[in-house]
Amino acid sequence: MASNSISVLNALDNARTQWYHVTAIVIAGMGFFTDAYDLFCISTVSKLLGRLYYYDPTTGKPGKLPHSVNNMVIGVALVGTLTGQLFFGYLGDKLGRKKVYGVTLILMALCAICSGLSFGYSPKAVMGTLCFFRFWLGFGIGGDYPLSATIMSEYANKKTRGAFIAAVFAMQGVGIIFAGLVSMIISRLFLSMYGGPSFKNEPVFSTEPEADYVWRIVLMLGALPAILTFYWRMKMPETGRYTALIEGNAKQAAADMGQVLDIEIHADQEKVAQFNSGNEYKLFSSEFFARHGKHLIGTTTTWFLLDIAFYSQNLTQKDIFPVMGLTQDAVNVSALREMFETSRAMFVIALFGTFPGYWFTVGFIEKIGRFYIQLVGFFMMSVFMFIIGIKYDYLKNKDHKWTFAALYGLTFFFANFGPNSTTFVLPAELFPTRVRSTCHALSAASGKAGAMIGAFGIQNYTLDGKVSQIKKAMIILAVTNLMGFFFTFLVSETKGRSLEEISGEDAGYGEAQVAGRPQENWEEDSRNNYG
Repeated sequence: MASNSISVLNALDNARTQWYHVTAIVIAGMGFFTDAYDLFCISTVSKLLGRLYYYDPTTGKPGKLPHSVNNMVIGVALVGTLTGQLFFGYLGDKLGRKKVYGVTLILMALCAICSGLSFGYSPKAVMGTLCFFRFWLGFGIGGDYPLSATIMSEYANKKTRGAFIAAVFAMQGVGIIFAGLVSMIISRLFLSMYGGPSFKNEPVFSTEPEADYVWRIVLMLGALPAILTFYWRMKMPETGRYTALIEGNAKQAAADMGQVLDIEIHADQEKVAQFNSGNEYKLFSSEFFARHGKHLIGTTTTWFLLDIAFYSQNLTQKDIFPVMGLTQDAVNVSALREMFETSRAMFVIALFGTFPGYWFTVGFIEKIGRFYIQLVGFFMMSVFMFIIGIKYDYLKNKDHKWTFAALYGLTFFFANFGPNSTTFVLPAELFPTRVRSTCHALSAASGKAGAMIGAFGIQNYTLDGKVSQIKKAMIILAVTNLMGFFFTFLVSETKGRSLEEISGEDAGYGEAQVAGRPQENWEEDSRNNYG
């Protein structure tokens, strides 16, 4: 294999797991912590925003965000994320992973702080400001997807690469937990100091004026992890694979990797030139489609289908909690109490359903493999959603709320010990170095397109809490998961192999070597390059 011939790649593939690998997981993972916190904490504050800015005394009910406003507030960050993924993913391949890695963090920190500010007092001004900054927040978040996945895959050794990339993504689970936890703590603190009566007793005073600070504080705290990791992210060197294979500087790659990893590397400048000459085809060329077309269709479709279900679940759980009996009806509580109960329910579901799934993937991905984890995950999600959809009338009865909670939690568990993790890992491994970041970005953007269907489409079925509509939503999601199960057959297993072996770059290198050698050496070269 060529990776055995080029010292930099060989050294990275076979390096023992070291402290720097752990550091890289934390640095890259903090971006995902911030991503998840920012994207999901909006679920805990959206009901509060409705009560603060959209109360209409004529309805006799607490204020609620109109459907169109709710969809914009929640969905606009997803639109930003999709565009950010494509933009930064492309730049990651053109300019280098490191050059654009810090920009995404600055954008996230700045926009998270600005999300808590308002230019004006009217509902229109407040929501307009919020949507504007959440779009750009999403844009920064989008950049983190392809860059973090690519950087981690290119730093890791081949034995633990899947676990490392999954561990970076698992920080999303920690971010979701903190989104619930921080919202819960801050709303509880304000509740203990300024708690008002229930809406039933005092419709106007049930919305505490101080609650206007709560949602702002929760959103602004999203900047903290981004600020804390900026310095460390700037100190990371460019990945050895990018420096050697794209910039063609094996000497610099050897020096950079030698500084951060305890490995001995020799610069193979001539071999790098040979390697690149066999892999010069461009993205979307006929050669690219012949080699990687099936995989790109596989990674884009599975991520698209997964995110329809995953984001629908996360963004609509606030509407399903009252049905499950985890939160009280809005009329029986004050605005801050409602936010506290929603946050608490979200925290519990995340802690026992969402969070363990991520780390099960980290623990088992190198044993079971990406393919089977994704296949079983899609299948089990489909089964549990069909059960919830068909038996919804039975499950929504207060006597069965724990059965409902268990089934709902299991769909989250198998999403994360399943396709939510593997759809992130596979695009970082299946494609060649020169287009890896862009292909990951295309796959992730396809996922965000699915998330937007969840935010703008599926969520409309759950906003009013109607039983027939929620049943319909669950059946639709079960069907999309079943489709994901079948599209998984387009991707292949990647565990235990070097990135160059998986992407076929080794083969291209072998052909270039053979073309430049005497015929009697072809057979020997073929054995060396293809194993």
